[in-house]
Amino acid sequence: VEEETIIEEVVEEKQVQIFKGNDRPIAIMIDNHSDAWPQAGLQKAYMVYEIVVEGGETRLMALFKGADVEKIGPVRSARHYFLDYAMENDAIYTHFGESPQADSDIRRYSIHEIDGIAEDGTTFTRVKDKASPHNAVTSIAKLKKSAENKKYRITSSEASVLNLDDGQEAVAVTIPHSQKQIVKYEYDEQNKVYKRLARGKQQTDWDTKEPVTTKNIIITFCENYTLADKENKGR
Repeated sequence: VEEETIIEEVVEEKQVQIFKGNDRPIAIMIDNHSDAWPQAGLQKAYMVYEIVVEGGETRLMALFKGADVEKIGPVRSARHYFLDYAMENDAIYTHFGESPQADSDIRRYSIHEIDGIAEDGTTFTRVKDKASPHNAVTSIAKLKKSAENKKYRITSSEASVLNLDDGQEAVAVTIPHSQKQIVKYEYDEQNKVYKRLARGKQQTDWDTKEPVTTKNIIITFCENYTLADKENKGR
């Protein structure tokens, strides 16, 4: 029995538990400008993508499945390259506005989307303790109601996109997304999680004030360049 217990403990440490159940994931674009800090709901997401947008800033896309989260945000606008990851996770894509490329691809690929600009005023709320455009929040219950009204499929049998081999242990990881946005994760040995720092500042939850943490970090290297579009915003 002791040997079996030890084996189970070792296996549990190596496995990456992504999600359970057949709820369809909901992907939500989260504002990551310093004026939007702190954010709400990231701790309830099962996976969060961070990718560079314009001006060296990054934006987050948080994925939720089987979680009842009362406050998520600030919600911000779509970028077309996030759609790849929303689609491969079979997620309903939530955002508040979009770039021209995102607007084109959402229509081209018939993405199931919930856009705050097009909603009736009940799905998203503008809170008063942050300035616009960094103050739009929502909840999973409101998003599910909107999805049902739109006749979107709200269940999914898709497995996790992640099938990982054993990773590399690290006590600290630094990710220089840009000269402006440098993210560092420091390992908390006692709680066995990584605490997130951005631009040298500890990231915390909007309401609970608890540190934002993660159990696993995946880094993907890719090229990026500035788009030339009609809005000339340096995306």
